Amino acid sequence: MPLTEIPHRTPQHLRDVRYRSFSRPDGLWDIEGELHDSKAADKVFQGNRKVPAGTAIHHMWIRTTVDRALQVQAIEVAMDSHPLGHCPEASAALQKMVGCYMSRGWRKSIQEHLGGVASCTHLRELLFNMATAAFQSMPNVFASDNPDQPPRHLGQCLGWDFDGPGVAAYYPQFVHWSAPRPAAPDSPVAQKSVV
Repeated sequence: MPLTEIPHRTPQHLRDVRYRSFSRPDGLWDIEGELHDSKAADKVFQGNRKVPAGTAIHHMWIRTTVDRALQVQAIEVAMDSHPLGHCPEASAALQKMVGCYMSRGWRKSIQEHLGGVASCTHLRELLFNMATAAFQSMPNVFASDNPDQPPRHLGQCLGWDFDGPGVAAYYPQFVHWSAPRPAAPDSPVAQKSVV
C-alpha cells in the first residue's frame, strides 16, 4: 500500500539505492550496492555548474566480498558520476574495510576507517546497509550454534520482540526470553565456580 497522496507538490530530488547479493562457487558471497542521485528539474549549482533533470549527480557502486563468517575479503568501488573531479580518490580508503566483519560493530568500523574526509559520505551510506543485505542473503550466518540461545535477529525489532506474536509463532521456545544474568561475585554460585 503506497503512502497517502499529497497534492500540489513539486518533485525535487531522486535517490535510488539498490542491493544485490550473489553466492560464488568458491564459497564466498558478493554483496553489491548501487546509489544513483538525480534532480527532478534542471539545476545550476555553485560555480555555474548546470545539471539537467535526470542526469546522475552521484552514481556509484560497491562490491563487498565476504566469507561465511561475514569477514570482508575484498572490496571494489566504481564511480561513474560524482560532483567533483577528485571524488574517486575516496575509493582507495575502502580497502581499510578488508578484514572487518559485517556483524555487530560494522557501522562503528565504517566510521573508524572511513569517517570524516577519509572517504565519501555516499560510499559510507552504501556500506552501512550492506550488512542487512548480507543477512537477507545468508540468514544461517546469524543462527546460534547453541540451541538454548536465540538467533541474533530476535529482540532487534518490534516484529521479533521476544514478547511478540512473531517469536511466539516461529520461535516459541524463546517467548519471553531474556539473557541469563551473570552471578554476583558474592553469590554461592560464583564462589563455587572460582574454587
